Amino acid sequence: MTKKVKLAIVGATGLVGRTILKVLEEKNLPVEKYVFFASAKSAGKEIKFLNQKYIVQKLTETSFDEGFDIAIFSAGSETAKIFVPYATKNKCIIIDNSSCFRQDETVPLVIPEVNPNDAKTHKYIISNPNCSTIQCVVALKPLDEKYSIKRIVYSTYQAVSGAGQKGIDDLINTSENRPPIKFAHPIFNNCLPHIDSFLENGYSKEEMKMINETRKILHKPNLPITATTVRVPVMNSHSIAINVEFEKQVNLEEAVNLLKNYPGVIVMDDIKNNIYPLATLANNKNEVFVGRIRIDESVYSGLNLWVVADNLRKGAATNAVQILELLMKH
Repeated sequence: MTKKVKLAIVGATGLVGRTILKVLEEKNLPVEKYVFFASAKSAGKEIKFLNQKYIVQKLTETSFDEGFDIAIFSAGSETAKIFVPYATKNKCIIIDNSSCFRQDETVPLVIPEVNPNDAKTHKYIISNPNCSTIQCVVALKPLDEKYSIKRIVYSTYQAVSGAGQKGIDDLINTSENRPPIKFAHPIFNNCLPHIDSFLENGYSKEEMKMINETRKILHKPNLPITATTVRVPVMNSHSIAINVEFEKQVNLEEAVNLLKNYPGVIVMDDIKNNIYPLATLANNKNEVFVGRIRIDESVYSGLNLWVVADNLRKGAATNAVQILELLMKH
């Protein structure tokens, strides 16, 4: 039985926050009360939601004193670090979309199709994984269950919306010969192998997020994984090439059927008719699209996959709302 809850949305006016509201409208969950919070800059703005008008409130240390059951945070790591403790002190369960708590051993990192039971272990905080990690692990989970993953190589082609509104603005501005503000170089006509800051090991933070989060979600802390993450001049939806090696011999037809029958996955794989996942096809959808499924002939047992998903939806907002649904049911 689903319980009615009081729900807060933090960061309601941001790119992901607005997408969360769209998904919530589509789901129309039995929520007793909605309250929307944002920074002082956005406080006072009016939001039309479920045919009602709401005024966005300024997020403060006392925002959660009135008592909420659940809050979805989508306002970045710094905001989460400061304000989540005030919410949990009031026994409000947090679904956090930032990277703030993802590698905290006491905080479950949840994709509802993949590891829903991990949500039950929460101590008032559940983390939403990185957008690129989510779509990859949804596709990999049924294959891991059958063949046991030995090694993963990720190569990402990530849309500018993953960098927020400023990323979108950069694509538009640099296409008109104006200088970039968000990215180190013009994104128009370029692929930038640079997402987030670089670390001492030569990897970017985004690459290490994918590596560490995949291990945590699959409960394989020592799984060999490498990643190269690239920002491309696409407005929305991330595309990712995955090369995966298995412990057991993989059967191509069986692997395709596993993916076809897995919740949240749509297989688009008909190369004779040029059918494979595209960013434009995944846009505004909640599913993960998989195609170009083929045997890697260079290893004992491996597959190549092309995985595409809307990074604002399944990569962020939809996954957060699915976690909300899990909590409401239990």
